[in-house]
Order: sequence, then structure tokens, then C-alpha cells
Amino acid sequence: MNAPTHSQRLALREMPPGPAVMRQRWSGLLFLHWPMPVEMIASRLPRGLHVDTHEGVAWIGVVPFFMERVRPVCLPPVPWLSWFLELNVRTYVHDADGNPGVWFFSLDCNQPLAVEIARRAFHLPYQHAQMSALREGGRIEYECRRRSASQVAGFEYAAASGGVSAGEGTLEWFLVERYLLFSADRDGRIYTGRVHHAPYRIARADCRAWSAAPLGWEGFPVPETPPASMWVAEPVDVSVFPLRAAGVR
Repeated sequence: MNAPTHSQRLALREMPPGPAVMRQRWSGLLFLHWPMPVEMIASRLPRGLHVDTHEGVAWIGVVPFFMERVRPVCLPPVPWLSWFLELNVRTYVHDADGNPGVWFFSLDCNQPLAVEIARRAFHLPYQHAQMSALREGGRIEYECRRRSASQVAGFEYAAASGGVSAGEGTLEWFLVERYLLFSADRDGRIYTGRVHHAPYRIARADCRAWSAAPLGWEGFPVPETPPASMWVAEPVDVSVFPLRAAGVR
């Protein structure tokens, strides 16, 4: 097993070969992260994937944001379908060759059709949820309640402005600069998918309310302490590339 090199992390920021299959825009991004024991995360990963760490520490994140203008590359966005909300619980992994990426424990979404398409086409653990968001005066109030959960996850934070690119090798760079996802089908086969966008411009989050409830929805201990890392990011336009079977071992 090879740990990711700095060169491998940088290489994934480049435009992938071949045509994209989807376009979308991500905005109102809030990145909340807590450290988590490596063993706890490793026990939840499929065979062939390994925990990616920063200075020996594993991280788990809660990321609420807005999905906008979501559509296949050959079609325009559709008003009732192409705008919705999403909140993901994620961690950071790599394969045996050291390719670093994101592993999603869940992705809550308030667009039922998007949930079903993503489950089937990308083998991602999307969950139906009731969600709402209000943007006013540069601040965002955001709520998520998964259908199978009684607790509401609520967030209040300022939208990003005056952001800067994360410094290479820093913790925030490790957490946000991710352009590869891993997913698994019901038979445990691993897939990879690439995305491409300009590097995030991030700023420290002015976060008046946060919730770790989504970690509990996934069976993790719910931290009582605030997130150790809190950042907001300016919007990015994203190209999504086809899912491919991974040659994990």
C-alpha cells in the first residue's frame, strides 16, 4: 500500500482526459471537520480503500451546500430539477496506489429524482431528506432532516467572500482540495469518478450555529465540541466525468 504523494494530490487538480458528462455549480459551501480515530473510519471502508491522514490524523466532515444548474452536458438546466440542496458526511481515503479521494458515508438531498439517479448511476449513498435554506444579507440559514431521523441539523453561517486558495500541504488544503471520489456498488465493487473545478477560494467560517447530528445518523459518536476546522468556500463551476471501475487490490 502506498500513501499519496504530494505530486499525486496536485495531479488530480488537472483536467481529466475525455468528455465530461455533467455540469453543475456548487455554492454556499460550509466545510466542518472533526478529527476521528483512524481505526473507527477504517472499519467502515470497503476492501481496497485506506484512510488518508494529515500528519497522522484522520478527519470526518459535514458539508452543507447548494447544488445549482445541474444538468447533462448536452442539455440546459431545468428550473424544477437543476437546483436543490445537499449535505454530505465524508472522509478521506486512498487506494493501494496512493490515489487520494473522498469517501461519502451519506449525501442528504431534497430532490427525489436526483437521489435516485445518483444512487443508480454513481453508486453513491444518497438519502432523501427535507431541507431548507435562506440566504439573507450575506448569511445562510440551512436545515436538514433526513426522512429516517427525527433530529434537525441546523447551520447558520456567512457566505464566503474575499477567499484565498488554500496553501499547499496545509490541513485546509488536505480537506477541501479533492477531485476524485470513490463509491461502491451492492456487490462491493469499487468505482472512481473525477470532477474538475478551479481551486477553491476559502475563508474562515463565521459560523453561529452548527450541527454534528449527521455524524450520528451514520453511527459515529456525535462530538460535543465545535468542529476543529471550519471554512466556507466561494462558488465553483464543476465538470463531472464518467464513473469508472477501479482496479483496487
